[in-house]
Amino acid sequence: MAEAVTGLILAGGLARRMGGGDKGLRPFRGLPLIAHAIARLRDQVDTLIINANQNLEAYRALGYPVIADAVSASVEAYAGPLAGVHAGLSACATPLLVTVPCDSPMLPLDLVARLREALVAAGAELAVARSASGLQSVCSLYRRGVVDRLTTHLERGGRKVDGWHAELNVVRVDFADEAAFVNINTLAELEELQQP
Repeated sequence: MAEAVTGLILAGGLARRMGGGDKGLRPFRGLPLIAHAIARLRDQVDTLIINANQNLEAYRALGYPVIADAVSASVEAYAGPLAGVHAGLSACATPLLVTVPCDSPMLPLDLVARLREALVAAGAELAVARSASGLQSVCSLYRRGVVDRLTTHLERGGRKVDGWHAELNVVRVDFADEAAFVNINTLAELEELQQP
């Protein structure tokens, strides 16, 4: 039987390249942007949580638990995706945690199955999606047991996802559909992709 997976949608950033605000709640094709990521991920996981650091009630209204980054003396607020991953791993009650960004509305519907298959086959701690344009580092499947090492990494000042991944036993999983990993970082990109 396959190990259970918690899905974590990362919506904890400041959307600086989008002019600020809350990217996950921006309207996209009639729904908040994050709603599209939820629709792509929810049937692939056993439970789903959202990482957000602002507008928590609006995120809770989507029907899923919401967790914020754990800010401490050594980890400042809005410390980037790794802080959200850390919050997710800390809250995770399943053996595995998959992370995706809130701004990728066309994620593969077989993302979790393929990452989990590769993780198990390789005996790895982490499986990362890779498309023709390179690693999709935020689309990753982690073993929950790596959380203590991430705590140490963050306390040492580490903030780069790829930097932490380099410390783990990683398997990379190729996906052919480049469009599946499109993420929306600017208002221009949001407008351009509004049309189905």
